[in-house]
Amino acid sequence: METDMTMLAGTTVIGGILGIYSTLRLIYYIFYMIANWKIFSKAGEPGWKSLIPFYNVYTEYKLMWKPQLAWTYIGLGVLADIFLENTGTSALMFLGGLICTIAYLVIDFKEKQHVSKAFGHGFGFGVGLFLLQPIFSMILGFGSDQYQGNQS
Repeated sequence: METDMTMLAGTTVIGGILGIYSTLRLIYYIFYMIANWKIFSKAGEPGWKSLIPFYNVYTEYKLMWKPQLAWTYIGLGVLADIFLENTGTSALMFLGGLICTIAYLVIDFKEKQHVSKAFGHGFGFGVGLFLLQPIFSMILGFGSDQYQGNQS
């Protein structure tokens, strides 16, 4: 009986943590979509483009850097997920996932630097976009910053 109660308490705690995590992720994505809508509008693109998966990435890369890298970025994300989902089959799958993830993050970091430059900011703001994207995106979207064009 005592074991059953301990299991029930553990399950309840885990469920609560997952519920909080899911809620925070939902809030993150809502802020991200609102901010991107405003950023796209400032850059002269219709805001609705920020709502369509993959197309929003392509549009952002087109505005801020190089559109062909959007497909590389998306592809690396998909490959990393595939490799890391199958790490139980071999160490080579884990290594492939690790390499894809690192490349994905490097491209993402570089792209955030281009977003920062496109709005007249420097390296530090790009780091902020990379680490705290919803907050810094809201600053770009709702602040007085003006889109200055692709600075690549």
